[in-house]
Amino acid sequence: MRRCAILTMDRLEDFVADDKMLDEPMAQCGWQIDHVSWHKEHVDWRQYEAVIIRSTWDYQDDADAFVAVLEAIEKSATLLLNSLNMVKWNINKNYLREVQIKGAEIVPTLWLEVFDFSLVEGYFEYFETEQIVIKPTISANADNTYWLKKDSYLQKKQELQKSLKDRQLMVQPFMQSIVDQGEYSLFYFAGEYSHSIIKSPKSGDFRVQEEHGGQLRSISPSVELLTAANKALQTIPEKVLYARVDMVEHQGVFKIMEIELIEPSLYFNLDETAPLRFAKAFNKWIK
Repeated sequence: MRRCAILTMDRLEDFVADDKMLDEPMAQCGWQIDHVSWHKEHVDWRQYEAVIIRSTWDYQDDADAFVAVLEAIEKSATLLLNSLNMVKWNINKNYLREVQIKGAEIVPTLWLEVFDFSLVEGYFEYFETEQIVIKPTISANADNTYWLKKDSYLQKKQELQKSLKDRQLMVQPFMQSIVDQGEYSLFYFAGEYSHSIIKSPKSGDFRVQEEHGGQLRSISPSVELLTAANKALQTIPEKVLYARVDMVEHQGVFKIMEIELIEPSLYFNLDETAPLRFAKAFNKWIK
């Protein structure tokens, strides 16, 4: 059988991962799968025809080292999916500026080169809101993401200054619709729509990931939601094997939270036909 590596991390005990659901459908398509941590040293990547980046959910702790591993994979002539070019484009959320320039709707955002606590009050005024979210432009799994309220943010001064020091940041108005409706995720394999889910945070939280208590369910997207996600997909500079478009409704319009091209959970566990659909898309991509 032909060999393919699924790129993962050392410890997944605290995460909800479904990479193993690809093993059987990939085998049906003629592929032997190895799950390899990106931290593993002295890997001969040439033994694999392709490496698919999947649950590398700690890469933001050392993004430079992560990119160096991907560079080694590409130099080995093994096919990396998604490509190194797309990882470099997507790893910093500044890519959303380009997405906006190309005409897709993103959540209103202020971009910061450095963090200055004395300016935080002005962000509430800028967005004319009582609640904001501030987070690094390089992050995953809602790490170092803060939901701040105008009447209590001063209490987090020390924590914010420690966590956000020396980081590029983005500030957005808090999306109440994430609590009221949920955050939508639409999945595409080799440019073709696959499935959709909606993610809702637990009571009193805003993070929708399962690790933070979020609740998830499958949905059939409305025409408006699918149209907005398709438009988002068209802003990606090159074709990709997989993409997840995260969207939220804001003032009656579906807007992009993120376009995930590096390590998004693809929630195979919420659509039993998705793993085989992914495997077939991969097989077609290779051919």
